[in-house]
Amino acid sequence: MMALACYLLAINAGALWAMAYDKGQAKRRGRRVPERTLFLLAAVGGSPGAIAGMRLWRHKTKHVSFVVGMPAILVVQALIVYWLTR
Repeated sequence: MMALACYLLAINAGALWAMAYDKGQAKRRGRRVPERTLFLLAAVGGSPGAIAGMRLWRHKTKHVSFVVGMPAILVVQALIVYWLTR
């Protein structure tokens, strides 16, 4: 159980950092984090961190795929956890 908590903490911190880094790169017109990578981080457990990054840095908030996709990933993950623990 402790390993799962550490994993979730790390993946969410990574997703949050990736959103912050990508926002900074967008402002500087630097090399960006691929959208596929941001979605992958969310899909493997980092959706809360990715959503927090979107809100904190107002990043990707005009992209329908992110505004709908990130919460959808979180809902699916919550349903999976519910199904596994009932």
